[in-house]
Amino acid sequence: MEWNFQSAEELAAALRSGEVTSAELTDDAITRIERDDKAINSICVPDFDRARAAARGADQARARGEDRPLLGIPVTVKESYDIAGLPTTWGIPLHRNYIPSEDAVQVSRLKAAGAVVLGKTNVPLGLQDVQSFNEIYGTTNNPWDHGRTSGGSSGGSAAALASGFGALSIGSDLAGSLRTPAHFCGIYAHKPTLGLAASRGMVPPPGPALPVEHDLAVVGPMARTARDLTLLLDVMAGPDPLTLGVAYDLTLPPARHERLRDFRVLVLDEHPLIPTGAAVRAGVKRVADALVDGGARVERDSPLLPDLTEAALLYTQLLFSSSVARFPVEAYEQLRTLAAGLGADDRSLDAARLRGMAFSHLDWIEANSRRELHRHGWRQLFAEFDAVVCPITPTPAFPHDHNPDPRERRIDIDGVEHPYFDQLVWAGLPTMPGLPATAVPAGRSPEGLPVGVQLIGPMFEDRTPLRLAELLEQKIGGFQRP
Repeated sequence: MEWNFQSAEELAAALRSGEVTSAELTDDAITRIERDDKAINSICVPDFDRARAAARGADQARARGEDRPLLGIPVTVKESYDIAGLPTTWGIPLHRNYIPSEDAVQVSRLKAAGAVVLGKTNVPLGLQDVQSFNEIYGTTNNPWDHGRTSGGSSGGSAAALASGFGALSIGSDLAGSLRTPAHFCGIYAHKPTLGLAASRGMVPPPGPALPVEHDLAVVGPMARTARDLTLLLDVMAGPDPLTLGVAYDLTLPPARHERLRDFRVLVLDEHPLIPTGAAVRAGVKRVADALVDGGARVERDSPLLPDLTEAALLYTQLLFSSSVARFPVEAYEQLRTLAAGLGADDRSLDAARLRGMAFSHLDWIEANSRRELHRHGWRQLFAEFDAVVCPITPTPAFPHDHNPDPRERRIDIDGVEHPYFDQLVWAGLPTMPGLPATAVPAGRSPEGLPVGVQLIGPMFEDRTPLRLAELLEQKIGGFQRP
């Protein structure tokens, strides 16, 4: 039996029945990584000795009658999470020797659930790219085409899963960093509702691991099946025990429906600020056709949908306002001067990026007030629909582009070039209001590259898009090996 591409759910059943041991699964995974990861470069910090020890401990625990959700299952962790005794660099050369002394809260939850951590996966510099490369660990390649990116910033995790290096991984998402790598590599990922999963210890080095509530950013699960996403989310979800967890327990509502024919779905494939490539449109259509064939009520437009242009501009401003938080005062003043020179009628994404970087606190408060109006608009939409299906990015995985100035990079959409960061608008659609979104495989491009779509759900109703993902997996299939 080849175990490396089995789901976590299947591995758990095999472990419970005694068909395999955790030590055997871990050795198989390590053997595969040592053989195949030279070409992919996804596991940037291996931790094989401790993984083997943890696997032996898991087998001993099972022999004593223990049975935890992930007991004995090999997993990986995005490099940006603190793991005691391993470097946390975020790809920043200055911090190549920073080693935290305690685990991030999500790493602690993985271990408490019995998971065996194989090591850490690669990221871009500071987690701020749609690709995963840095001076410390090099470039992670897409398992489907080594000349293309695996995505960012959780690109190492997505590539590892697509290559059979562990059954699960945990990543993070601010600008599509869970969903874009999943789309590029043909796997599943879930961006939880903002605040659903505690993120303490997922912090730039050498900052203290404080229980901070982040704006826009979340941590979440990655897997090769939709059901595995739910399995891992149940381990990750819940407030930080140092803050809200002192008073609150988590009870997620069940999925709105169990059958495909009961879902009401809004399908989108066009954005006013950037075209959608033919391969991605075909993926959206494949999902829409499956929904119709399964009896779901599918609509292509709704007056309840918040304005997509306004949503993209607002998201861009909020996203880039945080990117300059530690800029020198002189640089910030230069940005404010440049932003002041923009025409009042300039509603381009470039202008939104500059305006965001020049935000004052008063500007941010005003933008946040507008965000609350969008959130209310989504509540009204989700009174009529259960989910929204739309692209994650306009294209499949693109060729590596390491131009040191991202402003000079371009994204090719069906032969026409567009500014590199414009591709973030679809990922930002659920991120700005903090909605859950599940990335699911939706076929392959004519060149054989994976194509995914995202299923956006109502706030804190994460089980609804996750259940829809399961039903679509049954209907159209899911992960395929490269």
